[in-house]
Amino acid sequence: MIDTPKPAETAADNPELATNHGTTGNSPDNGTTLADSDTAPPDSPPAEKSPEELRQDIAALTQQLQEQLQQTESFKGQYLRIAADFENFRRRTLNEKQELEQQVKGNTIKELLPVIDNFERARLQIKPSSDGEMAIQNSYQGVYKNLVDSLKRLGVSAMRPEGKPFDPNYHEAMLREATDAHPEGTVMEQLVRGYLLGDRVLRHAMVKVATAPEPVVISEQEAANAPEFDLSLSSEEADEQQ
Repeated sequence: MIDTPKPAETAADNPELATNHGTTGNSPDNGTTLADSDTAPPDSPPAEKSPEELRQDIAALTQQLQEQLQQTESFKGQYLRIAADFENFRRRTLNEKQELEQQVKGNTIKELLPVIDNFERARLQIKPSSDGEMAIQNSYQGVYKNLVDSLKRLGVSAMRPEGKPFDPNYHEAMLREATDAHPEGTVMEQLVRGYLLGDRVLRHAMVKVATAPEPVVISEQEAANAPEFDLSLSSEEADEQQ
């Protein structure tokens, strides 16, 4: 009987062959990976700097710090100047606004002052003699009072210069009168009332101012006719000579 040779077993017929081949085979990829993993150098520590290099680094950092501090001071100075300029601008704008408001208010009130003057003249001159006239006077005096109260609420006040020294900032001299009853330069009478808006003059008070009396001047004829006295005589002897 003739023995026929058996066919060689393949990896598909025997799984163990595939396992052994994968473990012990000379795969190029496998061999390369092992070689690379065995020969990879470890991480090398950084090289230490010399003391001179460290001093140079410290000097450079110090210089940078000084430059940053100088820049910070420069920015701070610019900020303070801008803030001061803005504050000055704000105050100047506010003052200009208030000044404009006062000017407009003052110009408007000035137009009403002649009306006040007429009411005051009427109150001094008109003397009602009947009930009807008294009713009319009370009516327009009520209007006058309401107008004066409105002006007071706006900050308007009347001047009271009588008996005070003349001040050209508030008074306008219309008349001058020589008198011994008042010191020279004293306001004797207010002819037209002055008004203030706050501390600002709306209208100067027109006043009469006291002046010193003129000295008595003796003429030459009066001096010649005046009796002469001998100063060497006693008073009794002088009387006898007269």
